[in-house]
Amino acid sequence: MQIFKSLADYWKRADKLLWLIMLAISSYSILLLKTVPAADSGKQYYMTMLIAVLLGYFGAIIITLLDYHDLSVFWKLIAIFCFLLMLYTLKFGRAVTNTGGVNAKAWISLGSTSFQPSELVKIGFIITFSTHLSILEERERLKSPLAILLLGVHALVPIALTYLQGDIGAGVIFFCMFLAMAFMAGIQLRYFLILFGAIAVAFPVAWKYVLADYQKERMLVVYHLDDNYDNVLNYGWQQYQARTSIGSGGMTGRGLFVSPRVNAKIVPEQESDMVFSVAGEQLGFIGCCAIILLFALLLFRTLHVARKCPDLLGRSICTGFFGMIASQVLFNLAMSLDLLPVMGVTLPFFSAGGTSAACLYFGFGLVENVAMHRSALLPTKVKIVM
Repeated sequence: MQIFKSLADYWKRADKLLWLIMLAISSYSILLLKTVPAADSGKQYYMTMLIAVLLGYFGAIIITLLDYHDLSVFWKLIAIFCFLLMLYTLKFGRAVTNTGGVNAKAWISLGSTSFQPSELVKIGFIITFSTHLSILEERERLKSPLAILLLGVHALVPIALTYLQGDIGAGVIFFCMFLAMAFMAGIQLRYFLILFGAIAVAFPVAWKYVLADYQKERMLVVYHLDDNYDNVLNYGWQQYQARTSIGSGGMTGRGLFVSPRVNAKIVPEQESDMVFSVAGEQLGFIGCCAIILLFALLLFRTLHVARKCPDLLGRSICTGFFGMIASQVLFNLAMSLDLLPVMGVTLPFFSAGGTSAACLYFGFGLVENVAMHRSALLPTKVKIVM
């Protein structure tokens, strides 16, 4: 039958190893969240993640059906949609506050659940910025100072909007994605040096006039967590408890479903920002290494797809996904281990997040799209439509 022939053809063209890695990550994630006690409302985190995984895979498959060259044609429409979505969130979004002084207006209520638009905008940014780079390459303007400045403006828009929402973590991830994609595209090193020089000059001003008090405290407490118990009670409680849970697991962990700290919900937000502590206590050093290994396999396979791609557009898409996942993993693990300040960065594919978690699978769909369509045609000119 035709349908079976189509499915066979799809599987033949797919990057099977990439799919297997993602399935392993999804299975591990759902298992960990299954061990986390339900929320006070009775919400089961693993069920939310299971639904997100199914929606995410469905969306990823849909994305792979459209050649990424054709998808890039709509980059301006995607950019406008993302911009308006962020503005809507800034105006009408739901704020999340806690005792640390955080007040991030970065969620939209969807009935009984909520959605963090910046997660979807990250996927949109991969498409729009990749297309922007591809157009500049086509016009031989990747070394033009004005073109580089406009690339910076392109990246600055989501960074600024997430900062205005109070979601600094998302802004940092956008910045890392921008750096990875720009570097891969061959932007000259001097522009990066100028950028970091400007950041170094601006940081003292930002510290004095831009950053809120709770943000400064969170940056400082991570380096003085053991000096004063008041630090733990005020701003370091989450990191202190996460670090303790990870250390309590030893080499092999205290066991799934029976680990006392997980069952007592001692670590705040253990199902989301601090899910790495769940793996550390229950499965120990081995369980933590398994997570790192799975991410390493995913990232290396993504770079492999990028290296095999004949055009800058496809390579940029893969690099954008790489930058997003690599930076989130690095910052989240460093937060959990008390090496970097808490900034609200989740562990990709593992942290409970519902609709926002599903968006990560859309990014996987973009990489799979490049893997399946990279040989469909030689490097081609990107159409510019509005």
